[in-house]
Amino acid sequence: MHTLRFRQVHLDFHTSPDIPGIGARFDKAQFQAALRLGHVDSITLFSKCHHGLSYHPTSVGKMHPGLSFNLLRAQIDAAKEIGVATPVYLSAGLDDVAAHAHPEWRTVNDKGQWLGWVAEPAKPGFRMMCFRTAYLDYLCDQIREACRLFPEANGIFLDIVDKRQCLCESCQRYMRDNGLALDNPADIDRAAEDTLRLYYERTTAAARELRPDMPVFHNSGNIGPRFREKGWLDFFSHLELESLPTGGWGYDHFPLSAKYVAGLGFDYLGMTGKFHGTWGEFGGFKHPNALRHECAAMLAFGAKCSVGDQPHPDCAMDESTYRLIGEAYAEVEAKEPWCRDVRNVADIGVLQECGLDGSTQSRPTAADTGAGRMLLESHFLFDMLDAASDFSPYRVLILPDAITIDDALKAKLDRYLAQGGRLLLTGASGLDADRRRFLFDVGAETYGPSPFAPDYILPREGLRSSWLSTPLVMHPVDTIPGGGSSQRLRVTDGESLGDIFDPYFNRTWEHYCSHQHTPNRPEPSGFVCGVRKGAVAYLAHPVFSLYARKGMVAVRDYAMGVLRQLLGAPTVEVDGLPSTGRVTLQDQAAESRKVLHLVWSPTSKRGGIDDKDVEVVEDLIPLRGISVTVRPGAPVKTVRLVPQGTPLPFETAADSAIRFTIPEILCHQMVELA
Repeated sequence: MHTLRFRQVHLDFHTSPDIPGIGARFDKAQFQAALRLGHVDSITLFSKCHHGLSYHPTSVGKMHPGLSFNLLRAQIDAAKEIGVATPVYLSAGLDDVAAHAHPEWRTVNDKGQWLGWVAEPAKPGFRMMCFRTAYLDYLCDQIREACRLFPEANGIFLDIVDKRQCLCESCQRYMRDNGLALDNPADIDRAAEDTLRLYYERTTAAARELRPDMPVFHNSGNIGPRFREKGWLDFFSHLELESLPTGGWGYDHFPLSAKYVAGLGFDYLGMTGKFHGTWGEFGGFKHPNALRHECAAMLAFGAKCSVGDQPHPDCAMDESTYRLIGEAYAEVEAKEPWCRDVRNVADIGVLQECGLDGSTQSRPTAADTGAGRMLLESHFLFDMLDAASDFSPYRVLILPDAITIDDALKAKLDRYLAQGGRLLLTGASGLDADRRRFLFDVGAETYGPSPFAPDYILPREGLRSSWLSTPLVMHPVDTIPGGGSSQRLRVTDGESLGDIFDPYFNRTWEHYCSHQHTPNRPEPSGFVCGVRKGAVAYLAHPVFSLYARKGMVAVRDYAMGVLRQLLGAPTVEVDGLPSTGRVTLQDQAAESRKVLHLVWSPTSKRGGIDDKDVEVVEDLIPLRGISVTVRPGAPVKTVRLVPQGTPLPFETAADSAIRFTIPEILCHQMVELA
């Protein structure tokens, strides 16, 4: 496994050919001083950008016309001189130079139109290339050249790589030769998948032609279950999780991505940006406290750190940027000894929908996102899984809302239950394809989807919010068949989790009430909102999709109340941390210790990107007196705050749980249990 460094910078450099004086202010001493100021130990540098221009002399491509010297060589030599690693970047999927010279290499949609980051030729944006054309030969030659010219590179980073449904002449010829129909969407998708594999095979081989151990990463923006299912991970040496919270990803994207890749056996890093927004924002800066928070979260979720930057075309390193990065990375540097070679500890596994529906979906669905948010906010320890994951370490598995269960998965889940596991099923999960029969014994019979949308629930006491005593509306969502209404459910030999109340009628042109939906009838419908029988609990609504869409705290409290009953005593319990705080427990076996991470910074809504709110961290506010209970599974002799080294008094209960109080948390606090 390739081991990554902790404090990386991704130095974007997509620079127009119309800008002169490229690198005119590059100065080795100033470059090195910026890296030292930023506490940087690895910097990804550009061989070729999206414009298709190279930043060194090239016999394959085209050197930037405004560049008069070997910029990449100067940057690598300067970084290496002070012990900073230098992965090398090449744009793979976008290339304006190649697109202008060879329009026949461009990706074409099913209407015969070229594809790119903009649909109209008169709009600015990069051109997208097809890997089924001779462009792939050109790209591989560029990769081989970069590896030959810069053999000391610490990896090859290939960007904008995905499965593209293309009908250029080369793709049409491939489809005809392989009996695939141009008017069949499934065949077009099959050809796209074949082309992507061809890309992976050839570019990885090119990168490793001179050095078989050359690290390689192909950036697709999000690593999902398809990567393992299709065998694409065979072409990766490590993983980089691109997730700029203020650039459109939000603060929940990275934790859920990390919760999945932690189980894939790769070293991985989180990638944020120094920008207030997203890539290419010259003169944009996020608040230093935001970057401190984001790097702390990366460490807490088992990742190394990468921060994106883009210098001015003259290549003078920006002092404000590296002072900003340095504030965060100085803290990362001090924390590294407790963050190396760790394994995430989890009580709960969430079987993701996004890898199980037969689609190309790689990003988390609403159900996946809602489940992850509920668990993060409730401070449970969990992992995101796919069908190939080992289920045995988890005390409870959650199948959120719309999990399709084939024969192989059913057999695997049956074995898991037989070995003492527990299941939480919601919505359409756990039902056959017609939603008329349960695949597991839940202690109830189903009567099909409800005709009402929305309906109302009143969970029984102990499963609902402490402040709730009347029926709660369950808004319909569009993420599962039937429009997201509940499953009609009557208990047989299971235990009811609460009642459903029907509305007087659905809202139509014939009859409607008030602004949104009709109120509930005062009497229960006779159907239940959920049921539990032994190790299996089932909730009749797609609660996780609903939470992702609406953020209703009462819905979260209901679902998590049922989960707590299934789980029993969790490994970690925290009292006094807001729901926006994050808790993880990492096992550092080589050091014979576990490390508890608590991360919290207040966020606020500022501005918008594409009509979406931007969530910003600015102020850091201390939290005091956080009570923690940990069931570590092994004797604990010492508890101390790290990296401070401050011992904490603790007590051990009869069930071997240890209890202690953290005096103060400011953004991030680690606690060593040894």
